[in-house]
Amino acid sequence: MAPPLCRLYLITPPRLEDLAGFGHLLAQALDAGDVAALQIRLKDTPDEVIAAAVDALAPIAQARGVAVILNDRPDLAARLGCDGVHVGQEDAPLAEARRIMGKDAMVGVTCHDSLHLAMEAAEGGADYVAFGAFFPTRTKDAPTRAEPELLTGWQADMLVPCVAIGGITVDTARGLAAAGADFLAVSAGIWSHAEGPAAAVKRFNEEIALGLADRG
Repeated sequence: MAPPLCRLYLITPPRLEDLAGFGHLLAQALDAGDVAALQIRLKDTPDEVIAAAVDALAPIAQARGVAVILNDRPDLAARLGCDGVHVGQEDAPLAEARRIMGKDAMVGVTCHDSLHLAMEAAEGGADYVAFGAFFPTRTKDAPTRAEPELLTGWQADMLVPCVAIGGITVDTARGLAAAGADFLAVSAGIWSHAEGPAAAVKRFNEEIALGLADRG
């Protein structure tokens, strides 16, 4: 069966104090519904701590067919056997990330609210472009605010998949799926959900399905 036209893309919390405990939560979340990818995003963290997180979490995700993407660091992503890397505008350039990761790895690029940046990334060989933030977020500082129409325009003209990111919750997932997002990148909306991460994944998938029906 073909995967849905819009899928969940989970992002870890910025700090993981209990790696084993988070691993259990992650397994429950991934078993609760469709998830395309897990981005391991640990900010201001020593390399050895990032490596320990990848060693613990990657097997859980990859055993379930979920791609593992490391934030910011193509050098570490390649060394640790991640499926891909996500780079921001202030991180390693796309060409350098591709050179380090190889042609078969996934490389995604933050493009804020800019079609220009997204087109440059697509032409440079990015596997996906990420737009946002669509809503206020406490997970990271978001310098730009994107509108859903950006997704609709991108979907109409471009083949490279687009990721919506920034403050996305169960309540806002449907609208972004309807607007044209190929993936919804979610952190706090999963891990801080009142009913727990597994329930959140289930609810997100329900809302995504409704959004795809709206998209027609």
